[in-house]
Amino acid sequence: MEKVKVGIIGCGNISSVYFKKLKESEITDIVACADIIKERAQKKAEEFGIPKVYSVDELLSDKEIEIVVNLTIPISHYEIAITSLKSGKSTYSEKPLAINKKQGKEIVKIAKQKKLYVGSAPDTFLGAGIQTCIKIINDGIIGEPISATAFCVGHGHESWHPDPEFYYKIGGGPLFDMGPYYLTALINLIGPVKSVMGFTKITFPERTITSQPKSGTKIIVEVPTHITGLLEFENGAIGTVITSFDVWASNLPLIEIHGTKGSISVPDPNGFGGEVKIFTEKEKKWQVVPLTHKYAEQNRGLGVEDMAYAIRTNRKHRANGNLAFHVLDIMESLHESSDKGKRIILKSTCEKSKPMPEEGLYE
Repeated sequence: MEKVKVGIIGCGNISSVYFKKLKESEITDIVACADIIKERAQKKAEEFGIPKVYSVDELLSDKEIEIVVNLTIPISHYEIAITSLKSGKSTYSEKPLAINKKQGKEIVKIAKQKKLYVGSAPDTFLGAGIQTCIKIINDGIIGEPISATAFCVGHGHESWHPDPEFYYKIGGGPLFDMGPYYLTALINLIGPVKSVMGFTKITFPERTITSQPKSGTKIIVEVPTHITGLLEFENGAIGTVITSFDVWASNLPLIEIHGTKGSISVPDPNGFGGEVKIFTEKEKKWQVVPLTHKYAEQNRGLGVEDMAYAIRTNRKHRANGNLAFHVLDIMESLHESSDKGKRIILKSTCEKSKPMPEEGLYE
């Protein structure tokens, strides 16, 4: 099968795992990279043997490139996605798809008009951990899901990230940063969401960076840093989600789903593997379940690889634009619900992505 030509824009903190994965893939060929700081792109090109180092405009003008992988900060996702699509290239971005629903809707609309593919991280739900949980639920082992909890709490990024400011600007915050992992997993485990209610706050209006090289720099916080959300799923299940940059320590679980016949403890959706545990009415004790699928190790870029196979075989890819937009709709609607003090009925929906084959092959 002919490899799909890929160009990567954004050669910062997360890019190395994408370069490694897509260089090793049998379906993708990274032919160019770009960054607003050209030295960063040059460094990645030398490290991973990428033949072309471009400006962003040059990369988007290269007719050889079929997929643009957009690893820039969230506020830049929309502009690059739209320009990529208008240049005739499919696009896959880091999460979130865009910083608001208006932008996300236009990205999906133009992709459909151009008959191109659009996708977004996270792709961790394609890994062995979440896929094993999907199989357990689809096999009816815990019965019909009736409730879910998802918690991701900590104390922010300023103590360890080299460039943490954007996490506290529009498009950032704990919900837009970490929410996509949890919401994407929940949608693929239970189904799409019908309505939401949210409560938000900013506990620390100013943050001080303690990591290098910006130690001592002050950050003015622009977005909520503690969000509690209630989700009403289309199948009737009810979920509770908490994301926070305001919590010093916690013993909360990551994701649990409770069904009519039992419960399942879902591993960290920010990873590909992890431990899966179930409790059933028959056994009446928690048991660790062996993973049923491949991709338990670090595999960021798996969503791009799946998109490349989809392009060559003319099928739908899994980390697709409709899924990413539904996640974006949920997140923005949780903020909106808090601002307006009312329940929000979502206008978007999506399908669960097709489960991954257990042997890890792409059909």
